Amino acid sequence: MPHASADEIHAALAAVTRAASVCQSVHRSLVTQDTITKKDKSPVTVADFASQAIVSITLRDALGAIQLVGEEDAADLRGDDAAATLDKVAAHVGDGLDRAASPDEVLAAIDAAAVDPEPPTGRFWTIDPIDGTKGFLRGDQYAVALGLIEDGRPILGVLGCPNLEAGGRKGLLMGAVDGQGTTFSPLDGSADLTPAHVDPVDSPAGGRFCESVESGHSDQGSSAKIAELLGITEPPYRIDSQCKYAAVAKGDATIYLRLPTRPGYVEKIWDHAAGAACVTCAGGTVTDIEGKPLDFTQGRTLQNNRGIIATNGKFHDQVVSAVHSVLKG
Repeated sequence: MPHASADEIHAALAAVTRAASVCQSVHRSLVTQDTITKKDKSPVTVADFASQAIVSITLRDALGAIQLVGEEDAADLRGDDAAATLDKVAAHVGDGLDRAASPDEVLAAIDAAAVDPEPPTGRFWTIDPIDGTKGFLRGDQYAVALGLIEDGRPILGVLGCPNLEAGGRKGLLMGAVDGQGTTFSPLDGSADLTPAHVDPVDSPAGGRFCESVESGHSDQGSSAKIAELLGITEPPYRIDSQCKYAAVAKGDATIYLRLPTRPGYVEKIWDHAAGAACVTCAGGTVTDIEGKPLDFTQGRTLQNNRGIIATNGKFHDQVVSAVHSVLKG
């Protein structure tokens, strides 16, 4: 059975910790009320590219040749008009690595992840350098999400969530390893690992939904109907990014729904690999809205799946049935 090595686990945790720290640094130095008011996305651009470069470099320094599939490519950082942005990215990457990083090294590291997995059924990493860009800009929830996939399923997942609480401190690092469970700790390393377990409630009526803040990311109207059908009375827990998976994995929420908002939309692998690993290794269940396992053998997308349902696993089939009834009704 495929498994993650100790070196891979250590490298993944280090890569995400470094990347999340750099995202925090970019937010402190570049995000202002003026950039938010003007909807200026330049800070998240710097953080996105720096995060992907740091993960790429950290994994390769520790593990040698790997296959990494990322969301970004470096095309927008090339050209004279992007020189200032590239310099900022390189400076933050250097800070994260605690050594100098040249623009050329940064461009190469970003582009090394801008590939399709070859073969898609093999062993590869996937990175979302900032999942939840609007949450990042608002100072709310976002995540650095790294997953290791083999034979079509995530066998390791790491989430760095700078604004999610862990042990009473702001900033959470969650790691999941197939066969070893899910743990979390403060992102700053100030406390030991804590085992993560899904909500033990055995009836959907006693559960709590978790869904996106952004209505364009999931069908919130249908979610409300599904909650009513299941007898859920708790208000939904709305947070950005794969922090929703972390919330289900550690029992802060019981059900996460990502319902399709438009025909033909296909989920990306980096939006779900790390989070799905965290939930399943904590005892939960993750499928699409038809109840099918997520299929990570299709390249950069989950084209054989539609939507996402993540639960504590106690009544997953009931949730699938309720989703089907509402969406087909």
